[in-house]
Parts: sequence; structure tokens; C-alpha cells
Amino acid sequence: MVNKTVLIVEDEEKINKMVCDYFKFNGFEVISATDGMEAVDKFNKDIDLVILDVMLPKLDGFTVLRKIRKRSDVPVMMVTARAEDEDVLMGYELKVDDYIIKPFNLEILIAKAKVLLDRIDSMAKEKHKERKDILKYNGVKIDKLQMKVFIEEEEIELEPKQFEILKYLMENKNIVISREKLLEEKWGYDYYGNTRVVDSQIKKLRKNLKDKSYCIKTVFGTGYKFDVE
Repeated sequence: MVNKTVLIVEDEEKINKMVCDYFKFNGFEVISATDGMEAVDKFNKDIDLVILDVMLPKLDGFTVLRKIRKRSDVPVMMVTARAEDEDVLMGYELKVDDYIIKPFNLEILIAKAKVLLDRIDSMAKEKHKERKDILKYNGVKIDKLQMKVFIEEEEIELEPKQFEILKYLMENKNIVISREKLLEEKWGYDYYGNTRVVDSQIKKLRKNLKDKSYCIKTVFGTGYKFDVE
């Protein structure tokens, strides 16, 4: 595991040091806290994982988790000596990701942490991949893979050329695209018509976009742009 930072929150000094050392040995950057207040103070946006004991001085683990959840969806593994159903349910209500029961095996703790972080990373990659296939601005969304267009999540029908023009303008949001450039990109070098065909398709496209037609701005004497607020 590389470039991952873990916050270890444990009030028993011996256990805290043991867990911190083991995470460091496995390639983690480690931040340590020995009470709830310190944990809240040390928590920051660069932390990738929290190992959080339930029984803590000053603020208990559930209170710490509530405060963290107001700021972040960071994965949290709670450590407890009490395996009571009420505590477990409380943790899951607060969106804890996993439980470790004391006494625990350090190798299992690390294995669980790595699996959890790998899953988070995989989900982030899938989400990023999906974003690359989706364009969404001002309530207009294009699914490039399925060649579908939505206005406020309601699908609309566009002719293929209108779809291509809208996609190109959205991919180049806030950039003025000349009629000549649109003609070249969407009709090709071999097209011998004039730029009025672009104006005609833009007019039809605006009509199909209905109350979102304002997104396509005319830049007089030049061309068009998809205006993102």
C-alpha cells in the first residue's frame, strides 16, 4: 500500500504503538491519537482510513465518528472490546465500514484495511471512468457510450448530427467554436456545402433542447459555444 495515510485512534499506549508500527511496516503514513478530542483535531482531508477505538477518554468513538461524518465519508474501521449488538448497530447507523473485536490479529487488521482501501479505490476508478463517458452541465446530460441526451434526467430525441454538434460543444464548453470548425469536424473535409447548414442544425438543436436552448450561445460573426454557468 503506497501513499495511504491512516489515523490510529487508541488510548492504550502499548496497543497504539503496536498498531502504528505495523501500519508503518506495511507502507502507510501514520497519524496517532490517544483520545477523542485529539482524534477530531488531527483528522484532515488527506487521511485515507481511520482505525477508531470505541472506548476513548474525552470523546468516545461514536462521538468522534459523528464529527468525522459531518466532514468526510472516509472509510472507518471501529475497534471494540464489546461485541454487543447495540454497539454494532450504532456504528453501522453512523456508516462505519468494518468492525475489529479486541483482542485482534494485526495481520488480519492490515488485510481488512487493504481490502477496504482497494475497494474504495476501485469504486473511485469506476466513477471516474463513468464521468469520462458522461457530460453534464446546466441540467443537460450526454451519455456518449449510449448516444443519449437527457434534460433534467428526462431523455430527449436528437438527430445524429445534432447529437454530434451538442457533444462537441459540450466537450469544448465555454469555448467559441466557429461555424467553419463545426463544419470541418462534423461534416468532414469533403463536405462542399456552406456554413448555413450549421446554423440550420443549431436551430433544430435549440428547439429540441427546449428550455435549455439558452445554453448554446451565438457569438455573432464567429460561431457558437456551450455556455456553462
